[in-house]
Amino acid sequence: MPFGSATDLDLGLLLVRLALGPMLFVHGYNKVFGGGGLAGTAGWFESLGLRPGWLHARLAAFTELGAGTLMTLGLLNGLASLAFVGLMLVAALTDHAGKGYFIFKGGWEYVGLVALVAVGLAATGPGEWSLDHAFGLDLAGTWWAVVAAVGGGLAAAGLLLTFRRSSAS
Repeated sequence: MPFGSATDLDLGLLLVRLALGPMLFVHGYNKVFGGGGLAGTAGWFESLGLRPGWLHARLAAFTELGAGTLMTLGLLNGLASLAFVGLMLVAALTDHAGKGYFIFKGGWEYVGLVALVAVGLAATGPGEWSLDHAFGLDLAGTWWAVVAAVGGGLAAAGLLLTFRRSSAS
């Protein structure tokens, strides 16, 4: 096929999904099975002010596992993108807050990039090489980009307003 064909676009979208999806899945897997397991992850969330830590360890881990799997497969694209945005905003506003932009200084550069790429995938869709396409699902376009960005923002805000507590609490 000539350059710029649908196949080129589908390959590009698949590669972006294969960069994002497994990355998030492995983050979730590490929260469950990494060094400190869920207990260690819970303690880390407690240190970030997300209480109760045991709940947030599970919520984050299983959202990362689920959204990473969906993104990799190109299934429920718009909803997977919304989950990515919510997760990345919580990370930006907790672990990366007050550290500036650059990731090498602990800043929000990385999580910002991941969130924006997920919104981009909500706009473009996962491509023809996806389960959304195989099942005839259309969860992409400008509307889904707005849903992913605003919905992810509202989910993050709701979580932080409900569960974030200072160390003194």
